[in-house]
Amino acid sequence: MTNKSLLVVNDLHVSVEGKEILKGLTLTVNAGEVHALMGPNGSGKSTLSFCLMGHPKYHVTSGRILYKGKDIAELPPNKRAASGIFLAFQYPTAIPGVTIANFLRAALRGVRGGDVPVKEFRQLIKTHLKSLGISESFMSRYVNDGFSGGEKKRLEILQMAVLSPSLAVLDETDSGLDIDALKTVAAGINALRSPERGILLITHYQRLLNYITPDHVHVLVNGRVVRSGGPELAHELEAKGYEGFREPEPVTSAAV
Repeated sequence: MTNKSLLVVNDLHVSVEGKEILKGLTLTVNAGEVHALMGPNGSGKSTLSFCLMGHPKYHVTSGRILYKGKDIAELPPNKRAASGIFLAFQYPTAIPGVTIANFLRAALRGVRGGDVPVKEFRQLIKTHLKSLGISESFMSRYVNDGFSGGEKKRLEILQMAVLSPSLAVLDETDSGLDIDALKTVAAGINALRSPERGILLITHYQRLLNYITPDHVHVLVNGRVVRSGGPELAHELEAKGYEGFREPEPVTSAAV
């Protein structure tokens, strides 16, 4: 592992409710890099994202997840968040009665492990709202309550900006977005690219990559990365579909 490596996933096997979903996934994300992980429905993309964040439903049966050189298998989700790992959900949850301002301040306090002065918080929010093109009135709304798909995803990117993680995992951030919302969210992600930050974009389609140029693209099929390459791999995938990347089924003695 190099000094720049933020995330090293080695031969990871993960089961959910007794069913193996990830079947030997290997992946390395370095600081300053954007990786796109693409795969069909059921390939294990969201399983990887939840596993990286420590969801108790997802059980690592073998393999390792190293973050900044340390095995995080025993770390609970809050400790992973405090260490600098961030997950943007495919389907963000609504929290009626909780304003975005209170939610973000509580999240920042949890990550920092201490209180956040009001003046500092307001200045931080003001800076990121401006850079992301979000109105200040947004902060008084309840978290994801009655939000459009684009508003939910913009809030995820705002959270990422405020929390400033070392490793950001974005699970199908383009899901359900129209073209204008997609451009806005992509611009927000591009604005948060940094030499100190690694970004893992998990997506089903190539369209997000029309606006975000990844350093590396990986194709996930049946729980394994079956091909890796540069940005051109996404275009090849768009042209050929996933069928050309599927691993052949093993031949059994009964079929011979």
